[in-house]
Amino acid sequence: MISQEVLSYKDELIQLRRDFHMYPEVGFELHRTSQKVAEYLESVGLEVKRNVAQTGVVALLKGAKPGKTIMLRADMDALTLQELNNVPYKSKIDGVMHACGHDGHTAMLLVAAKILKAHQSELSGNVKFVFQPSEEKFPPGGALPMIEEGVLKNPDVDYAFGVHLWSQLDCGKIGIRSGALMAAADEFQIILKGKGGHGAQPHYCKDPVIAAAELVMALQTIVSRKIDPFESVVVTVGKVQAGSAFNIIPETAILQGTVRTLSENSRNLVKESIKRITQGVCMAHELDFEIDHKDGTAVLVNDEKLTDYVRKIAEGIFGKENVVEVPPTMGGEDMSFFLKEVPGVFYFIGASNSQKGLERSHHSPYFDIDEDSLLVGTQMHVSLVLSMLGGKNDCISKGC
Repeated sequence: MISQEVLSYKDELIQLRRDFHMYPEVGFELHRTSQKVAEYLESVGLEVKRNVAQTGVVALLKGAKPGKTIMLRADMDALTLQELNNVPYKSKIDGVMHACGHDGHTAMLLVAAKILKAHQSELSGNVKFVFQPSEEKFPPGGALPMIEEGVLKNPDVDYAFGVHLWSQLDCGKIGIRSGALMAAADEFQIILKGKGGHGAQPHYCKDPVIAAAELVMALQTIVSRKIDPFESVVVTVGKVQAGSAFNIIPETAILQGTVRTLSENSRNLVKESIKRITQGVCMAHELDFEIDHKDGTAVLVNDEKLTDYVRKIAEGIFGKENVVEVPPTMGGEDMSFFLKEVPGVFYFIGASNSQKGLERSHHSPYFDIDEDSLLVGTQMHVSLVLSMLGGKNDCISKGC
């Protein structure tokens, strides 16, 4: 259950979340958001570093005794989306909306920092509170530049944790999974180069539209015929662009799409298959081609031992019935880059409530959360740190 200490901050959590919700910012342009975050953390008495990866904020809490360093991360950015909710805290910025819960992530971590500061004398070790810009806009995203600017150093981070408010789980539930939880999210563009001409004389042309149509279908055979049926892979062509008039065969056709994979083996296999299939189709149609394949977020992999530890903490607070094993999702998340560098766990905090009409999916213009979920996420942040650093060094290896 939620502690009285965390419950006492309910109004502050809601106020913070609604303030961020009303004034959303995107990408690295989080000037108002990061200023409010930094000012709040400074007012609590933490060591604060501003302008990390442009508008990121990092705060350090040093425990009374030496020990491990835990990183807690929240993303702060919103989406370019017009909010359609009719609520008092509706976005005041035209065309920009917190439609993924990052406003809640920021509020939860701020209040957790405030609570943990009050427990500083009990801690053996350090806590880094990392507020990241540009999770939604990748590349380059905010995680990689924060890592490059040393967020995992001085002191070195031993374990990293993050949460995501999750519309697919009811408020009060916690979703967790060890191993691969979220997919590598890559992007590709294929340009087919032919010879244009009159639509009435196709025999004088090399038609990239016909090849594009064939290629869209051929790419689907990667999943159906090249991938182990027990592997999860998505290959989606989301955009096809060609031509200027009904009776003109164009010079070029452009295909753009995304690849989602849960293992590096599948990721490499798909990349090689796209090139091979494109080459074969173009050879058959006498076309030239260019492929631009951009690696996106990495596969997000939760450490098995730490996942079990987080699960036990959640079960102890909320009961086993409220801690559920979630399936992998093919969505991408650049928390994956932090977890490639240090062991850690990324997990879900249920945020939907059908009785309150709060069950719209992420990235919907009607997305909203049950604000009671803010208490759950804050409690998990606080309990995790107090359990790991509460006077017991290296809690994981000692099995405490």
